[in-house]
Amino acid sequence: MNLKVKTYLLNKEYLLLCPEELGGLGTPRLPAELTADKILNSQGQDVSLNFIQGANKALDLALAAGCELAILKSESPSCGNKYIYDGSFSGRLIKGQGITAKLFESFGIKVINEEDL
Repeated sequence: MNLKVKTYLLNKEYLLLCPEELGGLGTPRLPAELTADKILNSQGQDVSLNFIQGANKALDLALAAGCELAILKSESPSCGNKYIYDGSFSGRLIKGQGITAKLFESFGIKVINEEDL
């Protein structure tokens, strides 16, 4: 967690979670990128189900906690709220949202990233 996030959260109640871990992916894990219809890791394995399950588990926890704001990791295929990698593993960013960011917003949870603070 970076210093801006730590400072912002000081004296606030918060829930710390990782949708990718909730979906069964370990840490560390291979990089993954969102393509038009699935999420692939850098070895070409389809990890879409892990990301979808993790997003749904994260949403359940956030709703149960009464979450109104989520500070998510920028550019992630789960958490990116403005830009995500294009799926080519070339480092190219495109406008878009990750699976969890999109799901949270569809349920009325405001999503920002650590750079938005």
